[in-house]
Amino acid sequence: MKSYTAYFNRFTIKLPRDCVVSCSRQGHCDKDVEFWNRRLNLDLPTDQLRAELKEYGAWDSAQLDDHNANLHRIIWIAACDINENRVAFGRFPTAKSI
Repeated sequence: MKSYTAYFNRFTIKLPRDCVVSCSRQGHCDKDVEFWNRRLNLDLPTDQLRAELKEYGAWDSAQLDDHNANLHRIIWIAACDINENRVAFGRFPTAKSI
């Protein structure tokens, strides 16, 4: 299965193509992100993940205390980044073309 890598300051995340498509589409994709969070079982250090997300400025300290929610956030961000970059460079079909 084809996979893509999202690069962050503290780590990288490799996501399967199906994850990228389902977690970066328009509309609510919370259930898709939850599914992929369970399936991927990412092993990211809590402190590094929290620090990475803090740089976005979108969540306060209390929100960033929830590691599982942080995993959901980083999967969603990674999928969107990969999708935007692949579409911009013409190397990745969007969900509409599948």
